[in-house]
Amino acid sequence: MFIGLFLVSIIGLAVVQYQYLRIGLSLARVQFGEHIAQAGEDIKKGLYSKSQLTYLLEGALEKDSTRFNTGLEHMTTASRYYLEDFIREKLIDNRIDADFRFSLMSRDSSFYLSSSAADRSAVTELTYPLELQGYLPAQLGEQVILQLQFAHLTGYFLQQLNGLTLPSILFLTGILIAVIWVLRTFYWQQRVLTTTHEFINNLIHELRTPVFSISLAAKILRERVADKEQELIENMLQQTGRISNHIDKVLELGALERAKSAILLEQTDFRPNLIKVCEQFEQLCALEGIAFHYKLDAGPFPLDVSEFHMENVLNNLLDNARKYGQGSEINLQVIKTAKFLEMVVRDNGPGIPDSEREKIFTKYYRINTGNRQDVRGYGLGLSYVKTVVERHKGRIFVTSEAKSGTSFTLKLPLANYDNESV
Repeated sequence: MFIGLFLVSIIGLAVVQYQYLRIGLSLARVQFGEHIAQAGEDIKKGLYSKSQLTYLLEGALEKDSTRFNTGLEHMTTASRYYLEDFIREKLIDNRIDADFRFSLMSRDSSFYLSSSAADRSAVTELTYPLELQGYLPAQLGEQVILQLQFAHLTGYFLQQLNGLTLPSILFLTGILIAVIWVLRTFYWQQRVLTTTHEFINNLIHELRTPVFSISLAAKILRERVADKEQELIENMLQQTGRISNHIDKVLELGALERAKSAILLEQTDFRPNLIKVCEQFEQLCALEGIAFHYKLDAGPFPLDVSEFHMENVLNNLLDNARKYGQGSEINLQVIKTAKFLEMVVRDNGPGIPDSEREKIFTKYYRINTGNRQDVRGYGLGLSYVKTVVERHKGRIFVTSEAKSGTSFTLKLPLANYDNESV
């Protein structure tokens, strides 16, 4: 999709630039025509009366070398160069510096003089005839035509449009290089992420077998050892349980990141689930001597939700408040509005520094507390929370003040439940 969009954009830009170039060439041709018309008038005025140039041209056209102490060939060559310089001067005065050829002839071609341009094979793009008046026609007794021919005008016009064409080509090339570099970097990162995910998943699956074996061995030993070793066995079971939970969390998060269809949403009243989570957490807090209060608006709470994942989200937030709140009071408030269900989890702990607030939802990221981590973990909980909430088309917000606690707010869209309009 990205490559297709990139190709379409580049082709579109190229077409637009080509159209601009065509317009520029058309305008350049119109301007050139105006300038050549003015130059033609100046040339005709310069050749109207008798002068050294017109007198020399008369002798060259009539092939009369008796007027000058020189041969006919030298007189013709001198006439050709003087006329060419005269024409070039008038063209430059009118802002035309394109290469040209000229032919000076009578109507019946009985008198003829042409330029010494070397490239006579070039295709003529513009021929501009000038009918001279005054001295030369009167002396020769015939109409005299000065014909200007211009070749390679397209290249000349493009050169005049360098201020338009060169920046366009450079910018287009720059965009092309930048997009190719971004795509290359993107695909390189995708390969690295894919390799990393595969490695982590393989490692996690390999860890499951020894963890299960240790847990099974500990359960068997619990039935056989004396009472004084029971505490050691319980500690083994607790630690293997923690490892097993971390393994499940990593696998769940990996599945959510890889597959959009990993979460199956069902329409349900989520209020009983909230009550269950709150009651279980209240029992846990009572064992640790932590105050926990919760307040739920009147139900029902109709949601399109995965009960398993959303319960895990709420448990993660409550557990973080318990672990990082340093024993402070924890509050949960659930508010039902016209279109949304808001769940707010607040503690009164040390809070989250401003510099860390945007990073806490990053996978594997943990707040830097120096060389000592009072609470162990792998930085997966909040990444999992954000992923699940976004899959439910919801949003999560965090507000925190130093030494005043932290508040996480989940905002989920309500659904129609039991034909009730909400």
